[in-house]
Amino acid sequence: MQSILTDVAVSVSELKKNPSAVMTGAKGSPVAVLNHNRVMGYMVPAELFESMLERLDDLELAQLARQRADEQAVPVNLDDL
Repeated sequence: MQSILTDVAVSVSELKKNPSAVMTGAKGSPVAVLNHNRVMGYMVPAELFESMLERLDDLELAQLARQRADEQAVPVNLDDL
């Protein structure tokens, strides 16, 4: 059985009727979109999507910093640039 990872779920038919009402009713939470009682996707408000992307970017930068933590520093003179 497939898990639904949100508190709010709607059918494709319900979503087609009034997508704005679905998002308003979700009150900023993600919405699972179901087709024949199977999750076919998730909708998230723009603000939440942007914060998710920022978080992913932060995680990638943190991983890069950890990978480079043991590298030797190279002295650079700004005037030479």
